[in-house]
Amino acid sequence: MTTEKTKGYRHLPAFLLLALAHGPGHGAALHSRMQGLLPVRDTDSGAIYRTLATLEADGEVVGAWDVSKRGPAKKTYQLTERGWDRLEFWRGDIAYRARLLAAFLEDADAVLAGKRGEGDEPCQKP
Repeated sequence: MTTEKTKGYRHLPAFLLLALAHGPGHGAALHSRMQGLLPVRDTDSGAIYRTLATLEADGEVVGAWDVSKRGPAKKTYQLTERGWDRLEFWRGDIAYRARLLAAFLEDADAVLAGKRGEGDEPCQKP
Protein backbone atom coordinates (compact mmCIF):
# COMPACT_ATOMS: atom_id res chain seq x y z
CA MET A 1 0.00 0.00 0.00
CA THR A 2 1.18 3.52 -0.72
CA THR A 3 0.83 6.29 1.79
CA GLU A 4 -1.46 9.27 1.24
CA LYS A 5 1.62 11.50 0.93
CA THR A 6 3.06 9.36 -1.86
CA LYS A 7 -0.24 9.26 -3.73
CA GLY A 8 -0.39 13.05 -3.70
CA TYR A 9 2.94 13.34 -5.50
CA ARG A 10 1.80 11.48 -8.60
CA HIS A 11 0.13 14.64 -9.86
CA LEU A 12 2.53 17.15 -8.34
CA PRO A 13 3.55 18.47 -11.79
CA ALA A 14 -0.12 19.11 -12.58
CA PHE A 15 -0.66 20.96 -9.30
CA LEU A 16 2.50 23.03 -9.77
CA LEU A 17 1.39 24.03 -13.26
CA LEU A 18 -2.01 24.95 -11.83
CA ALA A 19 -0.36 26.98 -9.06
CA LEU A 20 1.72 28.83 -11.67
CA ALA A 21 -1.40 29.45 -13.76
CA HIS A 22 -2.49 31.71 -10.90
CA GLY A 23 0.69 33.75 -11.37
CA PRO A 24 4.48 33.53 -11.24
CA GLY A 25 6.17 32.54 -8.01
CA HIS A 26 9.36 31.32 -6.39
CA GLY A 27 9.66 27.92 -4.77
CA ALA A 28 8.60 28.91 -1.23
CA ALA A 29 5.65 30.94 -2.51
CA LEU A 30 4.56 28.03 -4.70
CA HIS A 31 4.90 25.68 -1.74
CA SER A 32 2.50 27.92 0.20
CA ARG A 33 0.15 28.13 -2.78
CA MET A 34 0.20 24.33 -3.04
CA GLN A 35 -1.12 24.04 0.51
CA GLY A 36 -4.39 25.52 -0.72
CA LEU A 37 -4.56 23.34 -3.82
CA LEU A 38 -3.64 19.90 -2.51
CA PRO A 39 -5.74 17.90 -0.08
CA VAL A 40 -2.44 16.65 1.39
CA ARG A 41 -1.00 19.36 3.62
CA ASP A 42 2.54 18.11 4.15
CA THR A 43 3.96 18.50 0.66
CA ASP A 44 7.73 18.06 0.72
CA SER A 45 9.40 21.29 -0.39
CA GLY A 46 12.27 19.26 -1.86
CA ALA A 47 9.81 17.47 -4.15
CA ILE A 48 8.48 20.82 -5.29
CA TYR A 49 11.96 22.09 -6.20
CA ARG A 50 12.83 18.82 -7.98
CA THR A 51 9.58 18.95 -9.94
CA LEU A 52 10.15 22.61 -10.86
CA ALA A 53 13.59 21.65 -12.19
CA THR A 54 12.02 18.90 -14.31
CA LEU A 55 9.28 21.23 -15.58
CA GLU A 56 11.94 23.78 -16.50
CA ALA A 57 14.08 21.17 -18.28
CA ASP A 58 10.97 20.09 -20.22
CA GLY A 59 10.26 23.69 -21.24
CA GLU A 60 6.95 23.88 -19.37
CA VAL A 61 8.14 26.64 -17.03
CA VAL A 62 10.87 29.23 -17.22
CA GLY A 63 12.76 30.49 -14.22
CA ALA A 64 14.65 33.73 -13.68
CA TRP A 65 16.69 34.80 -10.68
CA ASP A 66 15.32 37.80 -8.81
CA VAL A 67 18.15 39.73 -7.19
CA SER A 68 16.26 43.00 -6.82
CA LYS A 69 15.45 42.52 -3.13
CA ARG A 70 17.65 42.23 -0.08
CA GLY A 71 18.60 38.75 0.98
CA PRO A 72 19.29 35.70 -1.08
CA ALA A 73 18.29 35.64 -4.73
CA LYS A 74 15.06 33.79 -5.47
CA LYS A 75 14.30 31.94 -8.65
CA THR A 76 10.85 32.93 -9.87
CA TYR A 77 8.99 30.63 -12.24
CA GLN A 78 6.24 31.21 -14.76
CA LEU A 79 4.40 29.07 -17.28
CA THR A 80 5.50 28.89 -20.89
CA GLU A 81 3.14 28.22 -23.77
CA ARG A 82 4.19 24.57 -23.52
CA GLY A 83 3.30 24.67 -19.82
CA TRP A 84 -0.19 25.97 -20.59
CA ASP A 85 -0.61 23.14 -23.12
CA ARG A 86 0.56 20.63 -20.52
CA LEU A 87 -1.90 22.05 -17.98
CA GLU A 88 -4.68 21.42 -20.51
CA PHE A 89 -3.42 17.85 -20.94
CA TRP A 90 -3.44 17.29 -17.16
CA ARG A 91 -6.96 18.72 -16.90
CA GLY A 92 -8.24 16.20 -19.43
CA ASP A 93 -6.28 13.31 -17.97
CA ILE A 94 -7.45 13.98 -14.43
CA ALA A 95 -11.07 14.45 -15.56
CA TYR A 96 -10.90 11.06 -17.31
CA ARG A 97 -9.41 9.38 -14.23
CA ALA A 98 -11.99 11.04 -11.99
CA ARG A 99 -14.81 9.53 -14.10
CA LEU A 100 -13.20 6.07 -13.90
CA LEU A 101 -12.65 6.34 -10.16
CA ALA A 102 -16.19 7.62 -9.56
CA ALA A 103 -17.60 4.60 -11.43
CA PHE A 104 -15.40 2.27 -9.38
CA LEU A 105 -16.42 3.88 -6.09
CA GLU A 106 -20.12 3.77 -6.94
CA ASP A 107 -20.02 0.07 -7.82
CA ALA A 108 -17.71 -0.84 -4.92
CA ASP A 109 -20.02 0.95 -2.47
CA ALA A 110 -23.01 -0.97 -3.82
CA VAL A 111 -21.22 -4.33 -3.72
CA LEU A 112 -19.81 -3.76 -0.24
CA ALA A 113 -23.14 -2.49 1.12
CA GLY A 114 -24.86 -5.59 -0.22
CA LYS A 115 -22.22 -7.92 1.14
CA ARG A 116 -22.10 -6.37 4.59
CA GLY A 117 -25.66 -5.16 4.90
CA GLU A 118 -27.41 -8.46 4.30
CA GLY A 119 -25.10 -10.86 6.13
CA ASP A 120 -24.21 -12.52 2.84
CA GLU A 121 -21.51 -15.11 2.61
CA PRO A 122 -18.10 -13.71 1.71
CA CYS A 123 -17.32 -13.77 -1.99
CA GLN A 124 -15.42 -16.86 -3.04
CA LYS A 125 -12.21 -16.42 -4.97
CA PRO A 126 -12.10 -18.38 -8.24
